[in-house]
Amino acid sequence: MPTMTAAQRREQARVEYDAFIKGCPTNQLLDRLSDKWVSLVVAALSTGPMRYSDLSRKIAGVSPKMLTQTLRALERDGILTRAVTPSVPVRVDYELSALGRSLAGLLTAVKAWAETHIEEVHEARERYDTSTA
Repeated sequence: MPTMTAAQRREQARVEYDAFIKGCPTNQLLDRLSDKWVSLVVAALSTGPMRYSDLSRKIAGVSPKMLTQTLRALERDGILTRAVTPSVPVRVDYELSALGRSLAGLLTAVKAWAETHIEEVHEARERYDTSTA
């Protein structure tokens, strides 16, 4: 068996990614992307850059700690960028990266689906709860 270069090993691993396997990096990424705060932050930023305070006002119910953690995780994953403008006070803007923009359409579609079908889900829950009571 011939020896593989590091690039060849990475390419082989990329082809073999399987999100159904717990230890697969894609499984971990799906875990991150399925977080409701991630979906809401990406959807909010899909309209353009925003400051932290704008995001916290737009996303009702998110605690400062959770928003900070979500923004840091998305920056680490390359989904958004953080730009600091030296001023008094310091201005920090968040914006989707190219990778984040490619994700935004999917997550905003899921958000729109949830908003469109919530009544049907409520009705299904009521039917289920009534039939199992």
